[in-house]
Amino acid sequence: MSDHREVVRSNAKYLRNVRPIDPDEIADYIEGAPHPAVVKQLLREEAPDLGLLEQDDGTFVPVDDDSVRPSRGPVERFPADYERRLEDLLADRYGPNWYEGASGDLLRSTIRRFKADYLDGRSVEYDDDVAAGYAIYHLPGYYAAVQYALDDLADRGLLGRKLRVLDVGAGVGGPALGLCDFLPDDALVDYHAIEPSAVADVLEDLLAETGRNVHTTIHRTTAEAFDPSDAASDGFDPTAPDDGFDLVLACNVLSELDEPAAVTRSFLETLAPDGTLLAMAPADKNTSVGLREVERDLEGQRLWDRDAVDLGSTGDTDDGTDVADHCLGEVTVYGPTVRLWSGDTPSDRGWSFDVRPDLAVPGFQRRLDEATPADEDAHAPGEFVNVDVQFSYSMLRLDGRRRIDMALETSKWAKMAEMERHVTNRIDLVAAKLSRSLSEADDGGYGGRSNPIFKISDGSEEIDHYAVVTNETSLNRPLLEADYGEVCSFERILALWNDDEEAYNLVVDEETIVDRLA
Repeated sequence: MSDHREVVRSNAKYLRNVRPIDPDEIADYIEGAPHPAVVKQLLREEAPDLGLLEQDDGTFVPVDDDSVRPSRGPVERFPADYERRLEDLLADRYGPNWYEGASGDLLRSTIRRFKADYLDGRSVEYDDDVAAGYAIYHLPGYYAAVQYALDDLADRGLLGRKLRVLDVGAGVGGPALGLCDFLPDDALVDYHAIEPSAVADVLEDLLAETGRNVHTTIHRTTAEAFDPSDAASDGFDPTAPDDGFDLVLACNVLSELDEPAAVTRSFLETLAPDGTLLAMAPADKNTSVGLREVERDLEGQRLWDRDAVDLGSTGDTDDGTDVADHCLGEVTVYGPTVRLWSGDTPSDRGWSFDVRPDLAVPGFQRRLDEATPADEDAHAPGEFVNVDVQFSYSMLRLDGRRRIDMALETSKWAKMAEMERHVTNRIDLVAAKLSRSLSEADDGGYGGRSNPIFKISDGSEEIDHYAVVTNETSLNRPLLEADYGEVCSFERILALWNDDEEAYNLVVDEETIVDRLA
């Protein structure tokens, strides 16, 4: 078989630039004429290294070099194919009426327990029941959230059609499935998941629903114990400085690690020179702030080729070459947070999250919720429905690129780090919008009514800053229309100090002009 593999590889390398690769044709070139099905399987196994897509007619063609285009609309629902697959898994494990009786009671109590543990900061043990409950409650939201984050990369042409992906703490597969559905049909994905717990069984089952050009491997080990060389192949070495993963996902996992910054740094070392590490977390305060702490801890750190540089002692190279030649790059925050002032980084609490439209309620959530016994005093309708899409995320790169790359000057714009001296004055400011409206229906706000409130940042602030719209006009409406992470200019915005919140309120009123600086 190994001899056959080499012949298949060599013929595929030649034919890929000539015509579509037909397993029947290659079989004729191999001594002993193996069945074309054997050749097809070998081509499938070698496709990620050879950069080949399998077509509907069974032939293979090179994947295009074009970048993936951004999405054109919101994620509306969790796909029916994945929904059916999950329900089949639940039925196999708990019976056809898995949402009723003892099994339904077990799943509801399991979901309540891991939600309480999570909110109290306790670790969650992932057995088979937790894996099932986790999939029911979290899978749809995570599926949607990752696609909105990936849109930031696609919008700048930084997501290719040939992707090597490492998914750290892959869980039940929400981010993996979301990624696969975000990509076009002519994308080629070599996907590696790190998942040591029982949820890996659910992940494996759901990944079976992805397309023929998604090649999956699950490494059932911890993030700390994972050896990147285990993902290597004939044409790929994530430990080599000129190779690596195009995308590393660390979604909803950092809060569960003892040393999240150190672990994240180790996976940054496996990035391709133009790759991205996408870290995500739920929108609640603890995990969101924790994510931002990791981002800030790693920012500016230089990473080295450990095989060439002795980091433990002198920092010398083994071959006498210049140490700088072996630098993998400096950790840069690509987005969505900004650094608009050269040399400045933020040190506020960093609670920032995006909110997107709710999903349609999946059938498995509705069934479990509606089957809750009527005599359960603790149950409120909708308790087991989770279709909110609220998330924090951070993108880190090693090539110095930022999504928003600008350098402001104090001669024209006020700086948030110096906001204290601007209080009670009208100023001109440039900042990114880093929230949807945070105002609540029952919050009186300014003028005895609720006002739209947005977290804003220029990347220099030590204290939270919020833009408060007290009088909406056509000239300041661009703030309300701006997307999460978008940079706006503010002319004649009023700077005030809020004692109750210990934050700066920047009042947007009839005198304020806002422009979107896309």
